[in-house]
Amino acid sequence: MWQVLRRPRWLGYLALAVVFAVTTAGLGLWQWNRHEDRVERRAVVEANYGGAPVPIDGVLGTDTPPQEGERWSRVEVTGRYLPEEQHLVRNRPYAGVYGYEVVVPLELADGTAVAVDRGWVRNAPTAEQLPEVPDAPTGEVTVTGWVQPSEPSLGREPVEGQLASISIEDLTRATSLDLRAGYLVLQSEAPAPPTRPTPLAAPDTGLGSHLAYALQWWLTVPVGLVLVLVMARREAQDEGLASTPDAPTGRPGRPPGPRKPRKVRIWDEEDG
Repeated sequence: MWQVLRRPRWLGYLALAVVFAVTTAGLGLWQWNRHEDRVERRAVVEANYGGAPVPIDGVLGTDTPPQEGERWSRVEVTGRYLPEEQHLVRNRPYAGVYGYEVVVPLELADGTAVAVDRGWVRNAPTAEQLPEVPDAPTGEVTVTGWVQPSEPSLGREPVEGQLASISIEDLTRATSLDLRAGYLVLQSEAPAPPTRPTPLAAPDTGLGSHLAYALQWWLTVPVGLVLVLVMARREAQDEGLASTPDAPTGRPGRPPGPRKPRKVRIWDEEDG
């Protein structure tokens, strides 16, 4: 078999098998890293989502966005909504339907403001229309919500009263407010309004199938090499190269049988 593997054609097969092994090992590692990211995200959500409210200054400043471990921290803050600065965030899915998320700045006593995602509304019947949005409460209101970091700006042309993402940079540019470096996903308001946009769903803490995919990729790592070795052994046996004079192929106690005639293959003729 080793004589067969030293031939240029079989060395090429071995090289392809090694490339296949490295590729599948890398894909397995990629899926494993995605699984680890999901595990870390779930741990953060489970630690923060149902916790007692904390002061907003501790997790969301004007220059300090929330850290990864502070996502979904629950805060309680009092201020006044600025309905004239309300913005609708386009192309946001909810239960398989696209609509808008309603973001309204809440002005705080220190003069800064925090963007509050009050929930989701369905698209209007036509693209030229804007949806009907329940009004934010007037006067002083206490908001309880979950902290989220700013979404990246998508760099699209601004539309008056609308955003392409919940980008604090874009909202600051549109409103000229001194906004905190993140936003709140609304849980409740006091006093509570008669109606409000549809509350957003709780964060998904499922781990998905990334671990199973990683194991599947890793199990296929040796397949190429095993296949090449099996095929090389079969070719060696067909050519009578699998045995040596010191290792007869017959059973113990029996003389070796006659050697099978060598099969001539097309590629052998070409190699010759």
